[in-house]
Amino acid sequence: MDKKTVAPQTVFEGKYVRMVVRGTWEYVERTHADGLAAIIIAVTPDDRVVFVEQFRVPLQAPTIEMPAGLVGDIHADESIELSAIRELEEETGWTADRAEVLLVGPTSSGLTSERIAFVRATGLRKIGEGGGDPDEDITVHEIPRPEAAAWLTRKLAEGYELDAKLWAGLWLIEHNLDGSRRG
Repeated sequence: MDKKTVAPQTVFEGKYVRMVVRGTWEYVERTHADGLAAIIIAVTPDDRVVFVEQFRVPLQAPTIEMPAGLVGDIHADESIELSAIRELEEETGWTADRAEVLLVGPTSSGLTSERIAFVRATGLRKIGEGGGDPDEDITVHEIPRPEAAAWLTRKLAEGYELDAKLWAGLWLIEHNLDGSRRG
């Protein structure tokens, strides 16, 4: 039998993740939320890109990311779009009139079954302070779009870990998936 047809075996299960062996391959799955997360591409009405900063325990370092969160972790039947708007509000204090799923794909296909949905949020309005739920300590950054890449580069030089998906998110602000410029 090959790796594709061997039944998975759970070798460890915690509250949020489980480690699985399938043939000779070891990987991690989420125990809830169907293994799907949304990363939210959000630009304010005054053309500022919304980023979040938080300390990430696995890296033991502060990170810069776009707002993101698990789909269906609060309500199992919640759509990607509704989850994205909920996470945007919770983490940043911004809400959106519309959320559009652009792409769904793996985050690290050799390590985890998790997938991420890039979601473009439009019609942003400020409704609160953000900062995340009580278990999070999120700082919100709103950076002028033309300066965003340079700001991220400075943060990298300051010792922050940068989520590699940031660069895809910046590209998707101005482009469609096929590479054409957004109108």
